[in-house]
Amino acid sequence: MSRIKIELPGKFIFQTEIPIRITDINYGGHLGNDSLLSIIHEARLRLLNHIGYSESNVEGIGIIMIDAGIQYKSEGFYGDELLIEVAVTDFTSIGCDFVYRLSNKNSEKEIALAKTGIVFIDYEKRKTVPVPLEFKKKIERMN
Repeated sequence: MSRIKIELPGKFIFQTEIPIRITDINYGGHLGNDSLLSIIHEARLRLLNHIGYSESNVEGIGIIMIDAGIQYKSEGFYGDELLIEVAVTDFTSIGCDFVYRLSNKNSEKEIALAKTGIVFIDYEKRKTVPVPLEFKKKIERMN
């Protein structure tokens, strides 16, 4: 199996800090993969909130995650303060990618790179819909 290689964008448009909680630690004594996915979910939501949206309301349309990839770089431990940088890239007609870089805020050591693909969906019709133009414009203005 070939390894996931996440390409970083030229610029991250948002950053937030999230501490690693004791519940994020797995049996190996470090940040668990399930918790890392939850942390990037939180970072995505914070970016959306920052620009006036929620996952269920981006210009009246919802979003749904269609794929995810994580590339681990080093361990994260209880009490580490994560700096999560977020970019929105690779727009298609119905979606885009969110790219994340997670680092230890104090040591600046890279913990992981991640990418989630999202599509826009009309939950009533259960069908994908085009990317809302105003959302795309807001993201482009942040770049």
